Amino acid sequence: MTSSDLYPVSRLAAVQEATAKAGLDALLLTPGPDLRYVSGYDAKPLERLTCLVVPAAAEPYMMVPRLELPAAEASPASRLGLDFVAWDETDDPYRIAADRLGPASRVGLADRMWAMASLRFRDVLPDAEQVLAGTVLRELRMRKSPAEVAALREAGAAIDAVHRRVPEFLRAGRTEREVARDIAEAILAAGHATVDFVIVASGPNGASPHHDVSDRVIQAGEPVVVDIGGQLHNGYCSDSTRNYCVGEPPADYAASFEVLRRAQDAACAAVRPGVSCESIDAAAREVIAEAGYGELFIHRTGHGIGIETHEEPYIVAGNDEAMEPGFAFSVEPGIYLPGSHGARIEDILVCTETGGERLNDSPRDLVIV
Repeated sequence: MTSSDLYPVSRLAAVQEATAKAGLDALLLTPGPDLRYVSGYDAKPLERLTCLVVPAAAEPYMMVPRLELPAAEASPASRLGLDFVAWDETDDPYRIAADRLGPASRVGLADRMWAMASLRFRDVLPDAEQVLAGTVLRELRMRKSPAEVAALREAGAAIDAVHRRVPEFLRAGRTEREVARDIAEAILAAGHATVDFVIVASGPNGASPHHDVSDRVIQAGEPVVVDIGGQLHNGYCSDSTRNYCVGEPPADYAASFEVLRRAQDAACAAVRPGVSCESIDAAAREVIAEAGYGELFIHRTGHGIGIETHEEPYIVAGNDEAMEPGFAFSVEPGIYLPGSHGARIEDILVCTETGGERLNDSPRDLVIV
């Protein structure tokens, strides 16, 4: 894979077409996932404005602080034939962008645009309704190209390699923070550019799905939830959760974990084109509820993934959007017993023409260390 595979020149034209179809005059994309998706440029988020302006019916251009111009020109965005509009410290880049765009009645702002930039654009485009650029980009971003699927598969293999090393780090007497530090180093060593998150949740901390790490000392006989992810140099993300126990697990934990395994398998088996996102959630939830743990599954079954760890589509009740080939997302049911322990099994899947393909292959069984 090359940057031209992951960030093809044709994407900009597709975005312009979608912008016009949505009835917007332009998209205004500042540093963040939307800008990187459209242009390939992983720009620094600064108080100085960098903004890709994508008019529906005119040539796109990129506002760039002059001191950032070399970085912009060295990025994949240079292949797009854009006009890089470099501005100096005494310029008002918002006014320059607005004057070049001309009259606008409706514009789409990058979903992660800073409020500071949004308000400045409101000042220079007072007649323009502001909406989220995601209303235009979501349909494109959800449908991963073969190159994007390959990048996610590479990310999955990298994080699988880290999970295989976790037993090296996990033992009684160490703190969650100490274990997490070793895991973070392993994430980078496995080929990630950044460590996005490391959750090491031992014993009762495992009952909190978004527990981070603490100075709690891991005890013998305790289950440990390890949820980890990062971003590769190409911009695509990994995310996987596995479960470990320091010694033999408590009997009630072992029983609930077996239910969780069946629930995750059921949800993965439900994936195929045409089924709704909420039906995949229901497939996992039904197994857990029938076993008597329904109230202990307290979050959605999954989320989309790509150049963001969490993006659309969301695998949750109420989302009747139909699966399509190229949708990539997590399947991660969990069972959480407050004050005692928790467990979650998470894989990334991609919907293919015939079903769901797991992009993670590290062992899903409870690992005894």
